[in-house]
Amino acid sequence: MIDVTRMNGTIVSINDDLIESVEETPDTVISLTTGKKVVVKESRQQIKELVKNARREIYIP
Repeated sequence: MIDVTRMNGTIVSINDDLIESVEETPDTVISLTTGKKVVVKESRQQIKELVKNARREIYIP
């Protein structure tokens, strides 16, 4: 799970396994495999780093 900030300032946790794509248009839009889209304040690069760190916590002891 990664924590991201919606445009209204609320923080939401997203299952990073459900992320299908991340695009900047110029707002960052996370598309999930469920069909839902989440617009967040973080950049595409920040989302990539959050996912990498979350997966490191799981797979590296």
